[in-house]
Amino acid sequence: MASVQVVGNVSSLTTDSKEVITTTDLNGNRFEVPNYSMGDILSAIPKHCYDRNLLYSLHFVARDIAAMVALGYLAYNFIPMVPNYYARGVLWSLYSYATGLFSFGLWILAHECGHSAFSDYPVVNNFVGWVLHSYCGVPYFSWKYSHAKHHKATGHLTRDMVFVPYTAEEFKESKGISKWAEAVEDTPIYTMGMLLFQQIGGMQLYLSTNASGQPINLPWWKKSHFHPTSPIFEAKDYWYVILSDIGLLLVVAMAYWWYKTYGLFCMVTSYFIPYLYVNHWLVFITFLQHTDASMPHYTAEQWTFARGAAATIDRNFGFVGQHIFHDIAETHVLHHYVSRIPFYRAREATAAIQKVMGQHYRYEGENMWKSLWKCARTCQFVEDTPDNKGVLMFRNVNGVGVKPRD
Repeated sequence: MASVQVVGNVSSLTTDSKEVITTTDLNGNRFEVPNYSMGDILSAIPKHCYDRNLLYSLHFVARDIAAMVALGYLAYNFIPMVPNYYARGVLWSLYSYATGLFSFGLWILAHECGHSAFSDYPVVNNFVGWVLHSYCGVPYFSWKYSHAKHHKATGHLTRDMVFVPYTAEEFKESKGISKWAEAVEDTPIYTMGMLLFQQIGGMQLYLSTNASGQPINLPWWKKSHFHPTSPIFEAKDYWYVILSDIGLLLVVAMAYWWYKTYGLFCMVTSYFIPYLYVNHWLVFITFLQHTDASMPHYTAEQWTFARGAAATIDRNFGFVGQHIFHDIAETHVLHHYVSRIPFYRAREATAAIQKVMGQHYRYEGENMWKSLWKCARTCQFVEDTPDNKGVLMFRNVNGVGVKPRD
């Protein structure tokens, strides 16, 4: 026997086994809360997908570094020979861009280290991760610990660590309004400005002030990833946070040595601009992994690990995504279910869990730049369901999709 109760735009279908909760996403489509278990997911993944090969992982590090060295060799030996000033400017810009792609590839390999997906050896994982993340301007252990908490509470409205959306009430308060009729639609220019700010400085703002994380009533520097007693961390993490900061100081010293030895132009084009690209790609991809019109957030009453991991989305970044960004965009749903599976086995594992997830698996194959614009315009805050079921979907005041309730 089964019975259906409809309240507002939310329905609960109760069967002899499980209650199926449904609501309406931003696009007006039916969203059904997942009811499968982690056991169902884990049993579907072939055992060999967990195998980690140190030498194979290291060869990707060597490959990415070799690519950056080769790009530098070609750039500094051939671009100065180009007679046209503007052509040289274009080529130097392309050099920095390409170097930034491979720099972000190194960041992803360090991210693998932080999840113990790089090898079976914790000391190797931490050393490689510390070196690579420090080079990319990210405090390795500090990121590792806060990122682990993000994985443990993905999609949880009050426990997730990053890209925590406004609730409808918080959004109204931020705009100084009491009713949606008072809200002013964002102009495209405003959205573009917000995106530029997010892409250029979003990562450092998050690391320095915990921006987009859970609200913490402390001065910004006391809740940063650089402060060893930040509430983000546990007491046992203290010296590892210090070690992360030392890694960054060493990289600052390296950049200064680079400037003094080879000149400002060389340091900026070969390191600083690629570093900005790393910041951009990290925010760009992680924002799109966790933000979409079809994606829910949950209160504590409805959240489970399996549901939270499904509140992510795989996207297609073409050749760059697969071969330079190590499939971080294409296999992110699987990564949230089992983060220690190495990226080179993630496509097979993704195909396996899709059989369990069914309609709950999310994939978007459209151009990611188009998705970035759409998400920035439409996913402004989340709104609770009328009967307080604790399943919150994105809404906006830009007149796109389902309107928020007054």
